[in-house]
This record gives sequence, C-alpha cells and structure tokens, in this order.
Amino acid sequence: MYLPGLPSLTRSLHASAAASNLTLTASVLGIALGQLIAGPASDQLGRRRPLLIGLLGFALASVLCAVTPSILVLIIVRFGQGLAGGAGIVIARAVIRDLYDGTQAAKMFAMLMMIGGVAPIFAPLVGGGLLAVSSWRGVFVVLALIGAGLFFAALRGVPETLPAVQRHRGGLRATARLLGALARDRSFAPYCAAFAFSFGAMFAWISGGSYAVENVYHASPQLFSLLFAVNASGYIGLARVSSLIVGRFGPARLLRIGLCAVCAMSLAALALTAAHSGIAPLLIALFGVVAAQGLVLPNAVAAAMADRPESLGSASALIGLTQFGLGALVAPLVGLGGTHDALPMVIVMAGCGVVALSVNLMLS
Repeated sequence: MYLPGLPSLTRSLHASAAASNLTLTASVLGIALGQLIAGPASDQLGRRRPLLIGLLGFALASVLCAVTPSILVLIIVRFGQGLAGGAGIVIARAVIRDLYDGTQAAKMFAMLMMIGGVAPIFAPLVGGGLLAVSSWRGVFVVLALIGAGLFFAALRGVPETLPAVQRHRGGLRATARLLGALARDRSFAPYCAAFAFSFGAMFAWISGGSYAVENVYHASPQLFSLLFAVNASGYIGLARVSSLIVGRFGPARLLRIGLCAVCAMSLAALALTAAHSGIAPLLIALFGVVAAQGLVLPNAVAAAMADRPESLGSASALIGLTQFGLGALVAPLVGLGGTHDALPMVIVMAGCGVVALSVNLMLS
C-alpha cells in the first residue's frame, strides 16, 4: 500500500533510495523471522494464540510507523511490523494443512494465494488514492485500522485447528533439529528454494517498480498503482486456473511450467531494458513474471508440505524464512542503482528467475 509513496517518503525523510528501500527490507526480514518464531510456536501452542498476538502487534506497529520522525526509526519499526505480521502468513498455511491433504490441499493453497493476491490489486490503488488526500503517513494509519479489524475478525471467526494431542513439545532445541532436518530433506528443500527465488524475481518488481515507473518512465503514482493492479490480476487469474487443474496435472508439473515462464519473462525484461525498448514491451514482460507466480507459489508450497503432518508450522516457517529472507536481500540490491535506473531491478529479477528454474530442474 505504501509503495506508490516510496519516492515521496524518500524526499520527506531526506533519505536516499537505498535507505528508503531498507524500510521494505526491514519489513520482509521481520516477516521472515516472525514466521520462524510463529510457525514452530503454533506447532507447540496451537494456531489461534500466536495468530492473535501477531495481528495485535501488527496494528500497534503500524501506528508507530505513521508517527516516525526519521528513516532510521521507520526502518526499526517496519521490522517490528513485519515480525508481527509474519504470524498470519505462516499460520494460514499451517491451518490449511491441518484441514486438507493432497490435491485438495493444493487447491486450497491456490485459493489462499488467489485471495492473498486481491491485496496487491487494491493496496497500491488505495495507497495511490490516499496520496491524493494525505501523505505516506496516512497509509500507515489505514494499515493500523486494517490490522485492528483483522484482529477482531480472527478473535471471533478463527477456530483452533490443531488439537492439543497433536501438538509437539520439546522447546527450541527440538525445533532447531526439526528445521535442520527439513533444510536437508530432498523432498522439501528444492521446492522451498524454487519458491523463494521465484518470489525474489517478483519482489524485485515490488521493491523497484515505483522508482522505475515514476522516475525512469515519468509516470504518476496513480498509474503505477494501476499497473501493479493489472499485474496482480494476472497472478490471481493463474492461481485460480491452478486450483481448477491441479487435480489433473499435479503440483510438481504446474510448478515447473510456472518456473519456465518466470525465467523466460524475467530474461525478456532484462533484454528489453538493456535495449532501451520503452515502457510498453517491458510492462508486458513484467506482467508475465508476476502472473506466472500464480502457478509457482501455491504448487511449490503444496509440494513442499505434502508429507509432513507432524511439523506443518515449522515447514511453513522455513518456507517463509527463505522467501522473505531472500526478499530482504533483493530490495537493497535493486536500490543500489539509485532512483533513476531500471537495469538493477531487471538484473536481479532475471538472476532469481534463472536460479529458481535451475534448482527445480536439477534437484526436483
């Protein structure tokens, strides 16, 4: 939601593009670590309690973001916001696997990704609209209200899906051993890595798109919001297609098709940018990168979590750690080129796309 306001935030807080991108890096790093905490905690304490704590923390951190006096404080508070927000992401995946198996789980993951894709459509549009009547600080006020609303909705409407008898005990040492075993598991790690690097390709656009569209190609924040929404609609459409056909083709096959598309479109974006071909062909390639995630993300998660009912929260946490940990690395790399160069964004995007497909071809 605050991406359209990233250039104005940079000016308002007298920061560099790299420093402003660190607010995004801090957030996704917090999300990664928050999932690492909330996922195993939900295996031990149940899903409901960590979820409620995370949602309340997200709302409170959003308030602090709205009143921050400097870029340094914003980076710190954004980390806390991400730390709290990670609980909802990791626990949602675990709840699906509590309730569904096999192909049905893959369908539900696709639906989860599709519903989650509604936010990228509306959030930048709302953010761009808010910038017409408020500043970037107003965006965080709205996020605080959304966080509070989610807390009360979860309080009333989310039941406990992990019975006490199925919860695992053992503390931090047992959790660390479990995470280490998952990282070495050839039936888990390649899917987890492909998921993370494919997400990294999309995150390069998320972290660098506003600078490219607004500063390089001189479009308005509102137009960037619209372009972001168009891309997200492609993602939602393919996630919906995936949920309909996964029973016929299987998650692994759909995942590979999606990774081929991400790799091809990210390389096309790099070639088009290097050739200075203009914004229209580049936007088509970027649309392909984002839309293909509708095939990649749900099926990578379904394949990775297929056979581990005893550690769903931990498996979901490790997926989230690699996903958002890579995102935390991608954002500053994109920002190294400054605010008036799109080439670093597409270089990082293409690199992530190639690695994601290579991991899948070699190890899956």
